[in-house]
Amino acid sequence: MPNTDKYHQILDALQELLKNKNIQTISVSEIAQTAGIGKGSIYYYFPSKEAIMEALVARNYEKPLETARTLATQTSIPPFTRMAMIFQACRISSEEFSEQKTTTSMSSAQEKSFIHQKYLNHIITELKPVLTEIIKQGIELGEICFDRPAALAEIVLIVLSVKLGNTLVPASKEEIEETLQGLITLLEKGTDNPAGSLNFLTLNIK
Repeated sequence: MPNTDKYHQILDALQELLKNKNIQTISVSEIAQTAGIGKGSIYYYFPSKEAIMEALVARNYEKPLETARTLATQTSIPPFTRMAMIFQACRISSEEFSEQKTTTSMSSAQEKSFIHQKYLNHIITELKPVLTEIIKQGIELGEICFDRPAALAEIVLIVLSVKLGNTLVPASKEEIEETLQGLITLLEKGTDNPAGSLNFLTLNIK
């Protein structure tokens, strides 16, 4: 049975190395040395360095994903309010993860894009079914009028993840706010909500 302490030691080691180095320049040997375990042990837990990076991203988003799953069951809270709370939890985790990388090594556009791609894949894959369920609940309650809940969930997640991460398509603060406001307008029109009724979402995702 895998040793969970060693598993997290490996993740901790990569996270520590990322404070001063780019992911591309970090070797599996360095991760093992920093973790205080043999290189062979790394491959017992992970098939590659990329797999360690993916697991590290997943660990950093455990809390917001757990928040999302909990909110999916709280039908007394309006669906869009729950969505806003989920976005807020993800934003906070994203900021905390980024703040751990305080050196100039993380200023590399290639580095940021690589890590953000891992974030995008994880957050969209994990959150899509949760948001879909929340949207379905809103449809059943008559609070949302839309016939493709899974598509709506994916669209919202893609736009928010790309714009808030701001690495794949870098934009100014004003451009990001304009895109987010456009998304909110589309959500209002597409779900039969009055104009301006979903503006509270911007308070949670900026």
